[in-house]
Amino acid sequence: MTCSPLLLTLLIHCTGSWAQSVLTQPPSVSAAPGQKVTISCSGSSCNIGNNYVSWYQQLPGTAPKILIYDNNKRPSGISDRFSGSKSGTSATLGITGLQTGDEADYYCGTWDSSLSAG
Repeated sequence: MTCSPLLLTLLIHCTGSWAQSVLTQPPSVSAAPGQKVTISCSGSSCNIGNNYVSWYQQLPGTAPKILIYDNNKRPSGISDRFSGSKSGTSATLGITGLQTGDEADYYCGTWDSSLSAG
């Protein structure tokens, strides 16, 4: 089980100059079928620290699908093998009972409180 590079970058307006707000994820994680894997997402007090986190799964050739919203809630139809948590400026996606069909790209996302219209 491998996951491709996981990175979300937002362009924001901050204190009068353009800056980048970055959520950082590991390039890849792997584990054997049946095992558990966790994927981390680290940010700052402007994004993860003060806002809800969502997690998305993108299977090859398909659009991203939401797995987790509001840090730890699953939409209807999403397996309870997927779980989310948040602590401080970091969030984690957990996947238990890994299956070959779980091989995909996984993305975290959140709002950035310093984002402004100008």
